[in-house]
Amino acid sequence: QVQLVESGGGLVQPGGSLRLSCALSGSIFSMYAMGWYRQAPGKQRELVAAFTSVVATTNYADSVKGRFTISRDNAKNTVYLQMNSLKPEDTAVYYCNARPIVAGNDYWGQGTQVTVSS
Repeated sequence: QVQLVESGGGLVQPGGSLRLSCALSGSIFSMYAMGWYRQAPGKQRELVAAFTSVVATTNYADSVKGRFTISRDNAKNTVYLQMNSLKPEDTAVYYCNARPIVAGNDYWGQGTQVTVSS
């Protein structure tokens, strides 16, 4: 059973930084293209950043390009999201996603709240 456990959310002032972590257990980490999504109140869940399944390239939402960086540590089965220059509009619940590189169902973490406010 695949499990994703997120950590690192919290309250931060505008302009500040946070790093989110997501640890995968129960399967082989390298079999998944990992990503981060977010959902703000009253809005649909949206892609923030993700590794693609092809040559481990990355996709970023236009709104976070240049401010957020996704990375992964295969030895620790962990994906990270470094968030810099945070803005109030980045406030949302952030979800970790694991998408099998070969066919299969996606897995989701429980979500971690990020609040950007002064």
